Amino acid sequence: MKEKIKEILADIVYWLYERKIFRNHIHVMSMNETLDEILNNNKSLVRFGDSDIVMIYGRKTIVQERAPELGKRIAKILGNKRENLFVSIPDIFDGVSQYTPHSQRFWKNHLLVFRHVYKTFCRSDYLYGNSFLSRMYYNFADRSKCEEWILKFRKVWGNRDLVIVEGTGTHNGVGNDLLDNAKSIQRIICPPQNAWNVYDQILKVCLEFEKEKLFLVSLGSTAKVLTDDLVRNGYRVIDIGNLDMEYEWFLRRAEQKEKIPKHSVIGREANEKAGYWEYLKQVYCEVTPSGKIIKY
Repeated sequence: MKEKIKEILADIVYWLYERKIFRNHIHVMSMNETLDEILNNNKSLVRFGDSDIVMIYGRKTIVQERAPELGKRIAKILGNKRENLFVSIPDIFDGVSQYTPHSQRFWKNHLLVFRHVYKTFCRSDYLYGNSFLSRMYYNFADRSKCEEWILKFRKVWGNRDLVIVEGTGTHNGVGNDLLDNAKSIQRIICPPQNAWNVYDQILKVCLEFEKEKLFLVSLGSTAKVLTDDLVRNGYRVIDIGNLDMEYEWFLRRAEQKEKIPKHSVIGREANEKAGYWEYLKQVYCEVTPSGKIIKY
């Protein structure tokens, strides 16, 4: 009964948004417009998903315990005013009919609870990017554009030297061709949970690389602050979030969310057993949960 009441309230609130009774001052680009902005203007990208809004609200998420300082940092980024850092948020304010019924329900419920976060921190004079560019498969009712979007996204890192900052087990591009067009890949492996607890060590290692490298970051809410700090230090950074997982679902033509086997491969011995030799050669270092930096 409680859940049903919540859904009814969420529908009413969303109806008020759609009828412009609740004034919507937030504007979000289409997927193609967002990708073109990244491709044509050489900008860095920071993307906000639902868990980042939860963090700003002051709650814990699946991968990060409650961290008020992290919430404050990413709230400031949401209202970013710098030209070289492109901020993207979910495209949910002018309608959700483009998404699956399950996703529509999720985002309506999300707005019921967290709409004041967007209202407080998002700017009315800014055209935000579409953060679904890294969630381009599962949420969409019509998935026919997915391959086109992926091919366009891949152009961002085509023939570039990459540094990937990711959690243990993430394995971006391992076992698929998502990153095959990159010139080279180096990886910084971080804790899959509570990466914010060792943020200083992660940033320190990142700053060892040449500024010509392109960073791809996949590290939950911590990725927002890392992107911001690296951009301030002269790097170009793309916060890719869960793009690799979405790509895996796309390749499988999955109808439901599926577990990806490589995400359970943890540790050097397990990676060797799985035959991920190229991945292991790419690992520059690992930052452990205790903050120890192990270089290979």
